[in-house]
Amino acid sequence: MLSHLIALRNGQTVPAIGLGTWQSEPNTSEINCAVEHGLKVGYRHVDCALFYGNEKEVGDGLRASGVPREEVFITSKLWGTYHRRVEECLDQILANLGTTYLDLYLMHWPIPLNPNGNDPLIPILPNGNIDLDESQDIRDTWKAMEAMVKKGKVKAIGTSNFSRMMLEKILPTAEIIPALELHLYNPELKLLDYLKSKKIVPQAYSPLGSTGAPLLTDESATEIAKKRNLKSTSDVLLGYLLKKDIVVLPKSMSPSRIESNLTGALEAYNLLMPEDIKILDGVAAGGKQNRFITPPWGIDLGFDNWPASVT
Repeated sequence: MLSHLIALRNGQTVPAIGLGTWQSEPNTSEINCAVEHGLKVGYRHVDCALFYGNEKEVGDGLRASGVPREEVFITSKLWGTYHRRVEECLDQILANLGTTYLDLYLMHWPIPLNPNGNDPLIPILPNGNIDLDESQDIRDTWKAMEAMVKKGKVKAIGTSNFSRMMLEKILPTAEIIPALELHLYNPELKLLDYLKSKKIVPQAYSPLGSTGAPLLTDESATEIAKKRNLKSTSDVLLGYLLKKDIVVLPKSMSPSRIESNLTGALEAYNLLMPEDIKILDGVAAGGKQNRFITPPWGIDLGFDNWPASVT
């Protein structure tokens, strides 16, 4: 079973349900098997990142699946310490995955990090703060990413974890697909309205919440699952986002969950009614607003509901 496609501004289409690979351990067969199984049961979109450290294993899974490369939409991301070395980062990603191009190359965070710091990924200052590259302008990073499209190494570029404030720094020249932490408890309704006005397609990472998140036991979502005879609350959580034309990126290492995330999301997409969406839209505003992923970057990213203690 294949997910439906969502059209991008550059004429490409992206499968609306992708397989997430974050928090999957590198140097193990677990992620290879997950990617292989996901593609064999119908996924045609895999979301990766250099920072995840497991792209070699993802590439092994892609090849083991037997699905032709041109049938798979592959996303990866530029990490913060590479904002001055955009092509170098991309070349590492392509080598790790064993492919000659990406379908989508995202700026992982709008935060350049010191490329000469004490760690290649998360450099830390002596005072314990993250070591930022404050002289690097993300507009220059974007220009370097545009050059990768012109070289044919990527088909599209985009942004991840960008608020409206950050998007407006690059929007005059951008063809963007933001990837955001979007889920029942962090619906970003105002930001989604803004993205729609700009004809920007959003993607939701952690659509089921991060590890240990309470979304899967939410009373409203569980009640709707029962009312619509869906198999699980997770079906509602994924279908809720799909109904809003949001690309979802659920992650699992379990073969049965990989498959049920795909089939259940599509079933919920077909069964959820407008009144269900209205109820779900009100859950966060009713006292459950919660953003689960808030790294202590030390700068204002412009998001509503970002905890002040981590800026």
